[in-house]
Amino acid sequence: MSELAVVVAREQTESVLDSLAAAGLYDDTRSIQPHGEGVAIPVTDAPDGHETVRVDLPARNRDLRELLANRGWSDADLDRLPTSWAVVGSCLLVQGDDFPDPAAVGDALLELHGEADTVLVSHGIAGNRREPDVEVIAGTGDTEVIHTEHGTKYALDLTRVMFSPGNQAERARMGEVVAADERVFDMFAGIGYFTLPMARAGADVTAAEINPEAYRYLVENAVLNGVQDKLSAFRADCRDVDVLADRVVMGYYDAPDYLDTALAALDSGVVHLHATAPTDDPWTEPVAALEAAAGERLVEILDRRVVKSHAPGVDHVVVDARIGESARRRSV
Repeated sequence: MSELAVVVAREQTESVLDSLAAAGLYDDTRSIQPHGEGVAIPVTDAPDGHETVRVDLPARNRDLRELLANRGWSDADLDRLPTSWAVVGSCLLVQGDDFPDPAAVGDALLELHGEADTVLVSHGIAGNRREPDVEVIAGTGDTEVIHTEHGTKYALDLTRVMFSPGNQAERARMGEVVAADERVFDMFAGIGYFTLPMARAGADVTAAEINPEAYRYLVENAVLNGVQDKLSAFRADCRDVDVLADRVVMGYYDAPDYLDTALAALDSGVVHLHATAPTDDPWTEPVAALEAAAGERLVEILDRRVVKSHAPGVDHVVVDARIGESARRRSV
């Protein structure tokens, strides 16, 4: 029997899905599927603000391995399947590239995720401009998307700029810890990963980004989110930006090498230091780097978080620290 669904434009899928889930109306037992020129999202009851239709949507199959096993794949090939992928706008971004028959895997993933129309495999990020190495393996090949997280909209082209799905909680957190009108320096802004949630929370953000493609999206995303008046964006190396801040965000794996720049910009306040560190000892190296760079200005370590696994035996971590005034500023 046909059941309720709302039909939305494909680019609105993520934001509508978030609102339906928050309202307890998303029916996660059935699949999201293409419907006409849009996408049908299954619901348990009619939501306000959306027209509903009755449509047959298949039961949701969450298991890529089961789907391909039913198609005769061997255990050896099934054991090599990717185990991690994320929906980014209308794309699926797959992590790990050592799996058989990528085209067949991509097609199967599109069956599992009716809201997506393109599947890409990430081969990693290269250089200080953080340029992605990705490959389209299935679908339409349209890689320019608008991705929505907790109300923040990110426009990007996944073949041109990096996007890390595993950083979602950290992006949301930055919008929660910042205060309205606080002065923030985002040293490695990218397309606005941390800048946008903080600006939406009312902070005045100075953002530096050296990659011209990422910078273009950073400026576009400020307008897309209506925060252009809260952002001063520089297409420059962060070391060349003259700024005074209450909070500094260092969202780059090599961030410890830039601590002198961060501390010079900080008019007493908080620094968020991102780094990679051994899984079995994640805090010794980043804390030692802070102690060496800040010296007596290091007031306290506020928090330490493992964001995600970066590689076997290596984690992406963040250390938050409170920094006091420099001797130069105390003498003024």
